[in-house]
Amino acid sequence: MSLTAPRRSALADQVISQLRHEITSGEWPVGSRIPTEPELVEQLGVARNTVREAIRALAHNGLLDIRQGSGTYVVATSELAGVMHRRFADAAPQDVAEMRSTLEAGAARLAARRCTAQDLRQLETLLGRREAAWAAGDVERFVEADATFHMAVVKASHNEVLTALYADLGTVVRSFLRDEVGDELRDEDYVEHAGLVAAITAADAEAAATEAGSYALICRGLIPRATV
Repeated sequence: MSLTAPRRSALADQVISQLRHEITSGEWPVGSRIPTEPELVEQLGVARNTVREAIRALAHNGLLDIRQGSGTYVVATSELAGVMHRRFADAAPQDVAEMRSTLEAGAARLAARRCTAQDLRQLETLLGRREAAWAAGDVERFVEADATFHMAVVKASHNEVLTALYADLGTVVRSFLRDEVGDELRDEDYVEHAGLVAAITAADAEAAATEAGSYALICRGLIPRATV
């Protein structure tokens, strides 16, 4: 007997596509709670079962997390990011720090060689936002600003594969960064990033790699701050 895989209805596929667009476009950022089922039913003009099927499909793919009694939250911006999030949720913090160190050092080395004037302006702007978030003592704002800054450094490498890989690891990076920061920003824990921007601006590839590669390791206490 030959088996034929069941096909999801065209309407459900359309709803999945619309919800995925809200996520990938950034309209529903990672960490945000999406509208409730009744709200989506009203907005989309479809049956509740169709909305529920779409949400379950995106949760299965790793983009959404359904939390009973709380709501449904965005946890990744792509299916691969969702897989990364699930795969490395229980990874050893040291392993994640070493992974970040390796990728970020390589990206910074390339950024120092390839960055444009626009890249440099963006890095300066994001560095300022990171510093302002720390000065304000806003943990969540700092985590987002720090992650965005590091993503911009990787983008400045102008390596599409490296940029896509790092973006798909973004949820993992944010999760571990959030754990590293804790519930309070303490002056003794601050790691200055101005040296990285200075090295990239000066086109000093090795200095940029050294700076970028040290940050995650310092945060995990794998190398002492005094050496940097």
